[in-house]
Amino acid sequence: RRLAFDELVTLQLAVLSRRDEQQQDINGVPIHGGGEVLDGFLGSLPFDLTGAQKRCIGEILGDMERGTPPMNRLLQGEVGSGKTVVALAALLAVAAAGYQGAMMVPTELLAEQHFQTVTRLLSGLASPVKEDNLVSFYVEPLARPIAVGLLTGSTKAARKRELTKMAAAGSLDILIGTQALIQTGVSLPRLALAVADEQHRFGVLQRSALRQKSQETPHTLIMSATPIPRTLSLTLFGDLDISSLDELPAGRQEISTRWLPPERRRAAYGFVRKEVQAGRQGFIICPLVEESESIETKAATEEYQRLSQDVFPELRLGLLHGRMPSKEKDRVMRQFRDGELDLLISTPVVEVGIDVANATVMMIEGADRFGLAQLHQFRGRVGRGEHKSYCILLSDSPSEVAQERLSALERIHDGFKLAEVDLELRGPGDFFGTRQS
Repeated sequence: RRLAFDELVTLQLAVLSRRDEQQQDINGVPIHGGGEVLDGFLGSLPFDLTGAQKRCIGEILGDMERGTPPMNRLLQGEVGSGKTVVALAALLAVAAAGYQGAMMVPTELLAEQHFQTVTRLLSGLASPVKEDNLVSFYVEPLARPIAVGLLTGSTKAARKRELTKMAAAGSLDILIGTQALIQTGVSLPRLALAVADEQHRFGVLQRSALRQKSQETPHTLIMSATPIPRTLSLTLFGDLDISSLDELPAGRQEISTRWLPPERRRAAYGFVRKEVQAGRQGFIICPLVEESESIETKAATEEYQRLSQDVFPELRLGLLHGRMPSKEKDRVMRQFRDGELDLLISTPVVEVGIDVANATVMMIEGADRFGLAQLHQFRGRVGRGEHKSYCILLSDSPSEVAQERLSALERIHDGFKLAEVDLELRGPGDFFGTRQS
């Protein structure tokens, strides 16, 4: 306990002194007067915001209005709790004040998905004009249109040049993209808000590279779908203020979760087949056999062959793992999204950002090998459409702690509660990719 205490105090002091340094001699950009624009946008949405969404938008706008020190905030909430709307409201407030905003995400597919979501959320506003990777629309009471662009590695060269030119000239208000945003040649001279999605996939250096794109010191908003217990987040993110989306929008359904012993595996396969025959799609996650990508890949590849030959010879299966080139990954995820594949056999790479409304069943092999937060993330990949969704946990010989974990997942559907249970059961685990006890 004594050593752990020392370690925490040292960490906390380091984090707080970094925060102090960041705030010295730095002037942020005060953002004023986006109120009417936001009212126009929120009024055009086909749904009402939850109380938590309104609260988080208020906290973010308050930070940006103050200007100095620049906002440094973490927005955490479950899969499906509506983080994109909150981030978009902040980006619009910045655009309305005459500045630029950027949103950086880890994969091309996720960037496209965000761009489509943003386009859909803004479609209630006046006269949208859509081109490849670019959409602009009018919002009361602004006299000029607001332009939103999408920039990824596979954006065509001519379009990339055009977007880069618009960004540098300041006529592109919001830019959504992958790491392509922080490459040389992209400048956002009036960048006042940098949003990074899936915080744990970006290093501190990448976040600060995005900040340095601007002549100003931009505000930073970081989004994470892995709810972190409050006690832990205060220690880990001492340099960030925290906003939590702790209620789900009306109409989000609970996903039936069942933990099955190995002798019920055949029944589980039968259930998956029934869902596919009803026109749905599903995921099958293969566990880490050991902490090594090559072995993980082998496990997934072997499972894929076994399932496609012996178990589901009549279905269309796809394979996804971390060693595939990213073009190949994107191709498989696109096929799955467009309904050309029935089942996606995957290593844990899918936990981030693939949104397929037609997928209703998530089967996790070796579920005892995953932490609760990660299992909850996998589960959040289904139940995104109107169909009843299921999560099946298979586990050969779970230890007592693992059994507690799996039954907690059957009972609890709230990510914040699960995070607390997870912390009690197994300690903080692996947060930023380096092992911690």
